[in-house]
Amino acid sequence: MAAPRTRLTAQERREDVLAAAIAEFSVTGYHGTPTEAIAKRAGISQPYLFRLYGTKKELFLACVERCFDLTHQTFSRAVEGLPDGEDRLPAMGEAYIEMLADRELLLFQLQTYAASADEDVRALARRRYEQLRDDIGALARVEQGEAVPFLAQGMLLNIAAALDLDPERWIWQGEEEPA
Repeated sequence: MAAPRTRLTAQERREDVLAAAIAEFSVTGYHGTPTEAIAKRAGISQPYLFRLYGTKKELFLACVERCFDLTHQTFSRAVEGLPDGEDRLPAMGEAYIEMLADRELLLFQLQTYAASADEDVRALARRRYEQLRDDIGALARVEQGEAVPFLAQGMLLNIAAALDLDPERWIWQGEEEPA
């Protein structure tokens, strides 16, 4: 006898759909991903998908939000409990490298930038990227300008990871000490 199935709440189902959508969008992008593929991966009907997220764009934007939220959470956890005088950027950088192992999330992040020809996607990505810069500064306790090289390093690591290059070999170590 099969175990009774428990019904997921709408919120739990929305979480499943976000995971499925990120996985599908990561491969074929915003314009190339049919909502049928997302619904199938999530194990729901397409009409139910549209009850949870009114439009494909609404779903994509929710995925963008999720991606930035996960990045912020990763950085927050990395500095949790570190003393005030501690250099927090290296801890955040190490946590980000670990995050890059999630290939679907990495590729979705790149698809977000590819979809920025859409005004709504661009506006959300810009707002969240600027917020991420500010959050990095606050979490690392550095000036905003010091967060920019960290973000630049992160973008280089994104490309290295997307190309299956060892991210550790693409970490900029800064200026060499004079001999």
